Amino acid sequence: MSRILVVDDEADLVKLIANVLKKAGHEVVTAFSAYEVLEKDYRFYDLILLDVMMPGMDGFELCKQIRHQVDVPIIFLTAKSMENDIMYGLGIGADDYLTKPFGTGELRARVEAHLRREQREKKHTLHVSGLDFDLSGKEVLVNGEKINLTKSEYLICEYLAHNKGQVFTKESIYEKVYGYEGESDVSTITVHIKNIRIKLKPYGLVPIETVWGIGYKWV
Repeated sequence: MSRILVVDDEADLVKLIANVLKKAGHEVVTAFSAYEVLEKDYRFYDLILLDVMMPGMDGFELCKQIRHQVDVPIIFLTAKSMENDIMYGLGIGADDYLTKPFGTGELRARVEAHLRREQREKKHTLHVSGLDFDLSGKEVLVNGEKINLTKSEYLICEYLAHNKGQVFTKESIYEKVYGYEGESDVSTITVHIKNIRIKLKPYGLVPIETVWGIGYKWV
């Protein structure tokens, strides 16, 4: 089961899409405006269906605002079929588009295709917060450039990035990196995270946030 966000100001269409996707076994969350999406925690979905023509902020603008924080497929729902509109939408970060009116069969097929592709890619790669993780090679890259991380630094990054938004104590991070039999001091996690931040700072990336009194999270 995947978690899907549907954003459209047409209530009847939202209800139809939600019913179709729920019958396919997915969890569906709905929103009727871009502003409503910005009030939600929109980072934790597996796919987003996003209408283009909405009052106030349109889908194009919403996509531009959230794309740097989400790395899941975004499919535009649009009555616009002009090539330049489609190219613009894909250029700002959308993965696909469905031109209204569309059939429920096509909707299901497009959604399932993107979810399958996402699952295949994530077996070996992880794209999050401007970083590309090569899970097989245990490397982190920014725009194709490898970041020179130590083994422990890489494992910390991978663990936190895989659990984006979740807060972990230094002790839990230590156990994940070194195991229960580790002989280093828990305070080494603080040092590793400091070094990670130093190495990512030249790229303008600060993905690890300190949650005072608790630990760290990937944002």
